[in-house]
Formats: sequence, C-alpha cells, structure tokens
Amino acid sequence: MDITLFDPEETRRSLLPFTFTRPVADIRIGILKISEKWERHGFDIGFATEDYLSTKFKPNNGVIRVNGGLCPDASLVSAIKSLGNGQRLVFDNQELASNGEGKEEIIYNGSFRLISNPWDIFQFNKEQIVSDYALITNGRTSAKITDPHTVVYGIENIFIEEGASIRAAILNAEDGPIYIGKNAQIHEGAIIKGAFALCEGSHVNMGAKIKGDSTVGPYSKVGGEISNSVIFGYSNKGHDGFLGNSVIGEWCNLGADTNTSNLKNNYTSVKLWNYNTGRFANTGLQFCGLMMGDHAKCGINTMFNTGTVVGVGANVFGSGYPRNFVPSFAWGGASGLTTFQLGKFYEVAEAVMKRRGVELDDSEREMLHSIFEDTSAYRVWENKA
Repeated sequence: MDITLFDPEETRRSLLPFTFTRPVADIRIGILKISEKWERHGFDIGFATEDYLSTKFKPNNGVIRVNGGLCPDASLVSAIKSLGNGQRLVFDNQELASNGEGKEEIIYNGSFRLISNPWDIFQFNKEQIVSDYALITNGRTSAKITDPHTVVYGIENIFIEEGASIRAAILNAEDGPIYIGKNAQIHEGAIIKGAFALCEGSHVNMGAKIKGDSTVGPYSKVGGEISNSVIFGYSNKGHDGFLGNSVIGEWCNLGADTNTSNLKNNYTSVKLWNYNTGRFANTGLQFCGLMMGDHAKCGINTMFNTGTVVGVGANVFGSGYPRNFVPSFAWGGASGLTTFQLGKFYEVAEAVMKRRGVELDDSEREMLHSIFEDTSAYRVWENKA
C-alpha cells in the first residue's frame, strides 16, 4: 500500500533546524527514521514536503496521507488501513491521516507518538528504541558475542547484526535493549547502558561512556560521555566531552572536549529557540542540551550553554559560550559572527562527505543554496553591512 508522509507546516517549522534539510518523516528517533518505521510496517512511502526538498525526497501516488511526525504502531497501522475513501483519522482536531479528500472524521481513541518539537526526539527516544528493537528483531537470531573480555548484563535484550565487532566492553541491557548494527564496532573499554542503538558502520571509541536512551546513527563515531542523545548519522563526536539531552544532525563534527550543558544552575525549565515564533519557547523540561543542524561544526573545547540551537552549516569556535541561537551558515562564536560563504562551505562539505564515500551532488548543492538564501534574515549582521 502506498502512503504519502506529509509535513504539517507548523510542525515542520517547529522542528527546524532539522527540517531545513529533510522532511519531518526523515527524522531518526529510536533505531529507525520515521519513514523507515512505516516501511517496516509494509507500506511504500513517498513524501509531500517543501519544493526544494522534493528532488531528494520523492513524492509518490499514495492517496492515503499520513502526518510525517507520526510514529507507527500496530493499532495506528490498522486504523489507517481501515480508512475508507473520503475519511480522515483525527485526534483532538489534529489530522493523523486521510484517504483522498477526507471530509468524514474518524476519531482515533488510541495512544500514539507524534514528533512535533526538537526535544521530542531525545525525550521519547528510549520508547522508540524499544519499539524499533521489537520490530527489527522479531523472529531473528542475534549474532554471538565471541570476545571473552566483554562483560554482558541482560544478554536476552541485546541484538547484534552480522559483521559487528565488540572488544573488552561492558554492555548492560537490564534497563533497556541494546541494538548493534551491521559492521558497527565497539572498542576496548567502552561502557554502554541500554536503551542504546548503534547503527550500521558506526563506532563507539575506546573508553566511551554511554549512559543510555541514546542513538548513534549510521557511519558515525562517538567517544567521551553521552546521555539521552540522538545523532542522526554521518557525524562525529569522537573525543572526550559531555553530550546530554541533545540532537545532532548529519555531517556534523564536535571538536575534542566539546561540552554541552543540559541543566541550568537554577534548575528552572529550559527555553529553546523556536523558528515558528522567532523567540525562545519554554520546553517545560529541566534537561535540554544542544540542537545542531546538518553540516554544523564546532572547534575544540567548545562550550554550549543549556538549550542551544545551532543552524545548518554553522561553524562555531573560540573561547566563551556562543549565543543560545546560532543561525545557519554562521562563522565564529562568543566574540562575534560572520557568514560562512556558500562557496567555502561547499568546499568543506565536499571534503567531509568524500571521507564517507558520499558525493556532494548538484541536488544537494541546490538544497543547501535554498537554505542559505532562506535563512539570511537570521544572520542579522549581514543586514547591518
């Protein structure tokens, strides 16, 4: 069955900077991207998103439209498959799905997970790891842990894909499952607590401390201390330093000894930059760290304050704390910002992607050019020039 995963406009803007470079349904939470969850439930998916993203994220002919922030489960899948022509599945006046030009409202009374804010990604990550783990491992047998120096607790909650390597590590899956993807590597001295997902081709470096409820997307490298964070993929936090209650996009690099604050000194709720309102919004959370968009970088010893948002393609460096909102394609830090000009940015992005065997092709360049133009208003220093 074909379905179209659509971006509700308010949700898409609330999830910026991550949805500058992807539809809502391309967000990774748990082990899988939201779109991949729907595929695992037997659907052929297409996207209804911004025009500049449509070359990369193709539409399809699905007459059933599903909210792109909706994470599927068996109950939702059944309800959506049961929709007749002209029917809409709604909850509290919010459309979850529709079949054709839906006019007749079908009230959905079940529970569901809808991702609509950046902090939802880490806040509900454990829940989604548990759900994805069951989906991926159902009826399958894990590869064996053969290393005699690896210590395991709760081995029944650990699944290892073929080609993965684990050396002299400690894995504790008593409080949540641990999923180790194809050809992933866990190096000597790493300590990992579930729930945790290490996706295909990724590395946990020597001596790393993973405190749980975290996801490391494909072809990434992590080290130091990580707690309740999601790294989408193709990104590096390879060195010592703390990352907590944070979301890191693709093609990012955190320099050695980068640290994020995830708790304010006065223990009050964290505020986070909101692109919908153009001001800081109260998350209602006591713990909230760094939200970093795709292709962003930071230098060694960078310190991020509680609730910092860094846009696409930004390069943050220097002493002191940068501002809690760093616009896309900004260059600098606490001492001031200039613009990371697009030509120079392309040179860096091309080199970074080439290391992973990925080409910065014309469609990717066009997408990034659109984002550069669309985010110019946030680079207020340009307006003063």
